[in-house]
Amino acid sequence: MRLGIHYANFTLPGGPEALAPTLAATARAAEDAGASWFTLMDHWFQMEQLATAQDPMLEGYSALGFLAGQTQRMTLGLLVTGVTYRHPGLLAKTVTTLDVLSGGRAMLGIGAAWYEREHAGLGVPFPPLAERFERLEEALQVCLQMWSDDDGPYQGKHYRLAETICVPRPLQQPRPKVLIGGSGEKKTLRLVAAYADACNLFATTPEEVGRKLDVLAGHCEAEGRDPADIEKTIIGGADPLADPDGFLAAMETYAALGIQHVQVSPRGPDPVAWAGRLGERIIPALAELGSA
Repeated sequence: MRLGIHYANFTLPGGPEALAPTLAATARAAEDAGASWFTLMDHWFQMEQLATAQDPMLEGYSALGFLAGQTQRMTLGLLVTGVTYRHPGLLAKTVTTLDVLSGGRAMLGIGAAWYEREHAGLGVPFPPLAERFERLEEALQVCLQMWSDDDGPYQGKHYRLAETICVPRPLQQPRPKVLIGGSGEKKTLRLVAAYADACNLFATTPEEVGRKLDVLAGHCEAEGRDPADIEKTIIGGADPLADPDGFLAAMETYAALGIQHVQVSPRGPDPVAWAGRLGERIIPALAELGSA
């Protein structure tokens, strides 16, 4: 099993002036520790589940572009971008730019979006859930076409592109990895089976995650796809450093279900030291856990 860092809290000592050096140092410490991914949220307001809407939040892709120049090996992405935040043609271009400038390390994480307050606050349309899922499927189709040899038009219900030109092409071949976040059984996991290279589920309980993976396998069968072709990832859970033995035991259970990757978030006022400590025991021990 592999581990990545999901950096979500920008309310740290030092104020705005400390954000860039702290973020950069955390990413470098995570890479040195052996983390495989470094992800950020895609929000304009901080989530109220974590802090308040008035707390600091950086724009995701600008921050990832900054991190591309600070790191060398980790995959960089947003976990996950909301389909409502960017027109899909521009989203594909943005991810391509990140891929080129990072040396082929970009990942497209995408979902149906949920944070209505920030949409209303900044005047961005927030369609009903059913329409957001329609847009999500079309956005996936647009991005995949932009990264293919087909630079012709795209005609969907919500998006119409006269040309899907994307030059330069991504450095990754055949294209950047596509990850869909969420665990909805009827729509989200069906889209994973149809379009994605990876899914991302909340680390609720092993029983619940196992059930979601069974649902995903059913969608894969309907799509004529091998479930083994989809990377299974989770996010959340307890602080690995607070109880290393407990965390590793839980991850062993998830690995037995087929989970291959876990994203965890820094805790406390010093994310740099926190990320570095993961390399002392947690990441090496995870690497020895088997996965399907």
